[in-house]
Amino acid sequence: MKEQGKIPVGKVQRATKFVVAGAKIGGNYIKYQGQRLFDSDQAKADLDQDNAKAIYSSLSELKGSALKVAQMLSLDTGLLPQAYTDQFAQAQYKAPPLSYPLVVRSFKRELGQEPLELFDRFESKAVAAASIGQVHRAEKNGVVYAVKVQYPGVADSIASDLKLVRPIAMRMFNLNASDLDHYLGEVEERLLEECDYTLELERSMRLSALCADLEGIEFSRPEPSMSSGKILTMSWLEGIHMDEFLKTQPSQVIRDRIGQSIWDFYDRQIHELREVHADPHPGNFLFQPDGRLGVLDFGCVKTLTPSFYQSYFRLILPDSTSNDDAYRQLMYELRYLLPEDKPSDAEYYLERIKALNLLLGMPFRSAEFDFGDTDYFQQIYALSESLSKDKRLRSANGARGPKDAIYINRTYFGLYTLLHQLKAKVQVTDRTALLQRGLTAEAV
Repeated sequence: MKEQGKIPVGKVQRATKFVVAGAKIGGNYIKYQGQRLFDSDQAKADLDQDNAKAIYSSLSELKGSALKVAQMLSLDTGLLPQAYTDQFAQAQYKAPPLSYPLVVRSFKRELGQEPLELFDRFESKAVAAASIGQVHRAEKNGVVYAVKVQYPGVADSIASDLKLVRPIAMRMFNLNASDLDHYLGEVEERLLEECDYTLELERSMRLSALCADLEGIEFSRPEPSMSSGKILTMSWLEGIHMDEFLKTQPSQVIRDRIGQSIWDFYDRQIHELREVHADPHPGNFLFQPDGRLGVLDFGCVKTLTPSFYQSYFRLILPDSTSNDDAYRQLMYELRYLLPEDKPSDAEYYLERIKALNLLLGMPFRSAEFDFGDTDYFQQIYALSESLSKDKRLRSANGARGPKDAIYINRTYFGLYTLLHQLKAKVQVTDRTALLQRGLTAEAV
């Protein structure tokens, strides 16, 4: 894979990349209009492929928050055409890496030494590269390490990058500037935390210790003496990424074993620790032939406040789903319904959103759930597409839903997607009874 010798860091340089991508897309549409006269289906497929390449090419050069958006979109197999999800999936761990001289420069700035002055061996070619940093394999005193090096200027460009996407988001979601800031503030805060490798080191040590008793999961050990705010050194974990793992055609037993480990890991964090690894894309896990799972990257962690947890998870309790008044009250508490909504609109929004929540909550109402059930996921994609095209919903003004829901929704979406790709059957802890007792106790 071609390496990058530099990253655009100035506002004008980064904005120019967006403009160049837009120009390429414009040219692609002109070509599409000519081709569709002969074969409209093939012309549309070619258009998607060309546009996906143009957008990803620009985002991958920008790195940081711009590429993070592509990484997040790659998880949503129902939102974008396949050409986009295939192209954007590279952002999970196959982005173009930085050249070695830039890595050396980062080491000297952060740790005061070059890589080969700190380690006995250091592979100059990155073994993985994602949105915020890339990973190199290194050795010292016979111990193998994974060394994550942050791309230069990533943290400094987050605010300006988000400003570039504001006009697009405002048009797409029918939001005004103040409504959009309600969400972008949360996104910016999480992205800035992801750029703080000292914080990630602390979270990695704490959360891995609290989940160490879970079967089938391994965590890498951070090495504080060889880490800094922009370089993170951790013990090396063996394993392969999901796409390579699935090519080995693992047995259903192994798929189920890994799926159970993933489910238990997130169940522990969300319902007991109330602090969750909120970036469950395939690039953050390593898979081993015997069914063990390696967990990587605690950069994105979301803490759930008691008030949000109580309201959010009451949505799946039978006492709420079977009581229209109680459910309606929760919708107002969580800002899915707003006081200024007309009564007729509020009832319509309630009906549509409740249908999606009931569908997404099905695993919680089961003793065992088959995430390989294609029909179930087709229902999710179909309903999601219907909601996205619902003109009445799209015309609803105001920011809908709490900002705290952004990353917990993303977590569950990523979790469901992982388990669906594995086609895993999972034994699900009946959280409805536990939630009922726990939420009642917390509310007192």
